[in-house]
Amino acid sequence: MNSNYKVCRTIADVKSAISSENNSFDVRIESDLPESTTTEKCILGIDEAGRGPVLGPMVYGTSYCSVDNQSILKTLGCADSKVLSEQARDDIFDGITKQSEILGWAVHIISPTTISNCSFRRQKCSLNEISHNAAIGLIQRVLDRGVNICEVFVDTVGPPEKYQEKLLSIFPQLKITVSKKADSLFPIVSAASICAKVTRDAALKNWKFIERPGEDIDSNWGSGYPNDPVTKEYLKKNIDPVFGFPSIVRFSWSTAELVLKNNAAQVDWSDEEEDEDKKSVPITSFFGQNSKQVQQKTPFFDDRGLIVTTKF
Repeated sequence: MNSNYKVCRTIADVKSAISSENNSFDVRIESDLPESTTTEKCILGIDEAGRGPVLGPMVYGTSYCSVDNQSILKTLGCADSKVLSEQARDDIFDGITKQSEILGWAVHIISPTTISNCSFRRQKCSLNEISHNAAIGLIQRVLDRGVNICEVFVDTVGPPEKYQEKLLSIFPQLKITVSKKADSLFPIVSAASICAKVTRDAALKNWKFIERPGEDIDSNWGSGYPNDPVTKEYLKKNIDPVFGFPSIVRFSWSTAELVLKNNAAQVDWSDEEEDEDKKSVPITSFFGQNSKQVQQKTPFFDDRGLIVTTKF
């Protein structure tokens, strides 16, 4: 796993970090390490943004602070990012970055390419597994930085009991709570949710279409969710009959697969016809045709002390 994180201190830093990268790859960003979090007992929250859309990355976020400093989360107005306006989220994230002496955060931007590739593997990696791995990676990253975590709160993916059991098996030293709607129950998860959502919005607004450098790109893709008519129309307008979609699209989503099936060139992946002179040879042809041939031993048999026990 790539553990290279870029340190960002403002929203502008985050946007700059995103726009400087190839969107086909994952990007990891984190804050400076608040010194107080290495000595005082801390809580940590985990949440994501962009799990369902057919366009853009899924972003996992974490936020952490000492138990004694968690009141700052309510002061900043941390709440479920889905009920906040875009401006409110930006303002709160700005406030989080300005509290760098007591609040830490990190995000893992999981590219559409990564999501699609995981789905198309011979041994498929589900979106739930991708999500779990991202959350585990963020927790481990914060621990590796020396943060004194004592309690973790996670917004669930799948059954909360099984997810919590999985996390506890990996981090038995931590007290872990996995819950539905954790972003509305625990302010530290709300902060993580806001970090993830603001980062995802910035990624979409600053997306670099490496497939079409220098071109004016249509960005009228609506909400990005599969059931949005504007998003569906965007997919139809921006498909190449040979190369498919630009990298902002999750190829593995059924909505995208349907558009590909109906609008892209069809490819026949059947095996090439065998040359008449190179027809397959039956394996029995390698065996002797009479008992005398079978009983003839070779150095292979001699070296291994083998003898012929069956006659054909």
